[in-house]
Amino acid sequence: MENQHPADEKPPLFPSWNYWYVLVIAWLVLLIVLFYCFTKTFS
Repeated sequence: MENQHPADEKPPLFPSWNYWYVLVIAWLVLLIVLFYCFTKTFS
């Protein structure tokens, strides 16, 4: 049996892990902006 290293694994859904990093960062930025707008609207 061959041992697969975690660095050799392909990410699910996207061709590389960089797409996942960009997606997560964009999601967090979107949440921050939405919570900021929500706070300003109801303050």
